[in-house]
Amino acid sequence: MKTKVNHLFVPVLLLAALVVVGLNTWVAIRAIDSLTDSQQMVDHTWQSINQVERIMGLVKDAETGNRGYLITGDEQYLEPYLSARRQLPADLDLFRSLTSNDPAQQANLVEMRTAIDRRLDLLERGVELRRSGGSDSSHALILSGNGKAAMDNLRRIADRMEVEQHRLLEQRTAATKSSGRQARYTLALASCLDFLLLVLMLRYFVREREMRVASERDAERLAVARAEAEKSADEVRALNATLEERVQLRTTELVTINHELEAFSYSVSHDLRAPLRTIDGFSLALEEDYAGVVDDAGKDYIRRVRSAVQRMGLLIDALLQLSRITRTELVREDFDLSEMAESIAADLKEQNHSVDLTIHIEPGLRVFADPRLLHIGLENLLGNAVKFSSKRPRAVVDFGWAPEQKAWFVRDNGAGFDMHYADKLFNAFNRLHGDKDFKGSGIGLATVARVVHRHHGRIWADSAVDYGATFWFTLG
Repeated sequence: MKTKVNHLFVPVLLLAALVVVGLNTWVAIRAIDSLTDSQQMVDHTWQSINQVERIMGLVKDAETGNRGYLITGDEQYLEPYLSARRQLPADLDLFRSLTSNDPAQQANLVEMRTAIDRRLDLLERGVELRRSGGSDSSHALILSGNGKAAMDNLRRIADRMEVEQHRLLEQRTAATKSSGRQARYTLALASCLDFLLLVLMLRYFVREREMRVASERDAERLAVARAEAEKSADEVRALNATLEERVQLRTTELVTINHELEAFSYSVSHDLRAPLRTIDGFSLALEEDYAGVVDDAGKDYIRRVRSAVQRMGLLIDALLQLSRITRTELVREDFDLSEMAESIAADLKEQNHSVDLTIHIEPGLRVFADPRLLHIGLENLLGNAVKFSSKRPRAVVDFGWAPEQKAWFVRDNGAGFDMHYADKLFNAFNRLHGDKDFKGSGIGLATVARVVHRHHGRIWADSAVDYGATFWFTLG
């Protein structure tokens, strides 16, 4: 029964759509015709207004040309006057035809025509007098008040005609706007009805198609899901069979790696230090006991050996510290970071008493972190800033909180670096300055990065050569 109703619905809907579209088309055409008629009436009114202005312009041309001739006697001044006399009858007839259905304007036209004829006759008399040599008579005619009175009368008639046409223009413009609104509303309503019918038909066909496609897709998805479920079940069974074995293997590997790290740390701290102490001791003995036997070149070689041994000792200490940071358990607590920075700054000023050094610490900064690890990181950052600013006439280091970056910062006015190499800053043993310029192990910034990463934070830098550097870091 439902299928039969659906089959009947489609033809009925199509027929209704055709009827509605036909009616909408007829109504729209009627509305557009009405709008066109109204616009034509507005144009007709504007033409009438322009015609009045043209007639008055011709009368003024005739007046001006005639006056010029009367004053100068030059026939060339009569050209506007003669042209106006030729054109005025046709323009008056045109205005009569334009306002043929307006009795008031027809009466005004009769009055205007009479006034124009009188004025033209007066002008013609002046021309005749001038041509006959009656200069005094023509001047008397010009100076009399007849010409001015006639033009004032013409202007009053023209003003009445224009006022009447402007009144009609307002009415017709309002009618045109009304017709335009009606046409827009009619077209909008017709379009909405047509669109609604199209949407209903489209919805019906789309629903039919979606139902067929959905059925096919459901069947396909069911088959795929069944195959994937069987495959996943096989994979889960295989993973369960090997999971425990893999867990034990990974655990064993991690334990082995930890033991190797501990053995490496022990070797560095004991086995490597012993030969270094031996080399340093014998070098010192050579320097002290055989100073009179060894020449200057030999003494320089001994000093270089001792310097290299001491540098190796510093590198070993830095590596041990980096290893301890990696293996140390993180214990967070709330503490005053500004106070810690002040303590580090005091030590740095004591160690660099020969440098004109100023360190600004923003007060009141607190943080929730591991104080031991953060002390190591902040000590390296501030020490790094002091070291690379030490060759300035006045070294300035700032530490504080940057709201725009939402991070702590350490800024200096030192040597700076090329940002092209910024990605190498926080790797161990990567140095951007030579050891002759600035002493160091190449581990300090790597240690800072390890401390920040242990706190799930981020560290980055910004600098330019000879314009100092700024390091920002966050703590998670």
